[in-house]
Amino acid sequence: MEEKSYKEYLKNITTFVFDIDGVLTDGNVIVTTKGRLLRRMNIKDGYALKTAVDSGFNVCIISGGSNEGVRTRLRGLGVTNIYLGISDKTEQLEEFFDIYDINPENVLYMGDDIPDLYVMQKVGLPCCPQDAAPEIKAISKYVSHRNGGKGAARDVIEQVMKVQGKWVQNSNAKFD
Repeated sequence: MEEKSYKEYLKNITTFVFDIDGVLTDGNVIVTTKGRLLRRMNIKDGYALKTAVDSGFNVCIISGGSNEGVRTRLRGLGVTNIYLGISDKTEQLEEFFDIYDINPENVLYMGDDIPDLYVMQKVGLPCCPQDAAPEIKAISKYVSHRNGGKGAARDVIEQVMKVQGKWVQNSNAKFD
């Protein structure tokens, strides 16, 4: 049986799940003299996340990290399902599915490293940034041409929304 192209999955996606470090950030942290960890997030990824939320997609963030500044940023984009400090991403994802009655086949998950390996195998469309670990690339049905924190999330959200006729090109859209 011939494997489907990733593009065949796009029309059925209802839910986006993203890791943070290495996906929504470039994976680097700046450590301040007081020991705080600072991350950079891509504004274009932010626009795409907000557009997806505003268009009715489920958007979920599951991360082993626990930076409250990241939570504040994501909430400002309208994301409400933000799970930080998660050691078992598979368990958290299954709980999320149960709460919202989500079919795993309709889920796009973007991860980049070994903590995402098993959870990505639970969804219909596992994806990763260009600079993901080789093990993650091997199980991904789509590898973005963008690196983590450099538009990889925007890439997959925009592709899904364009296929579904939901990508709104409105230069007057407001977001922060």
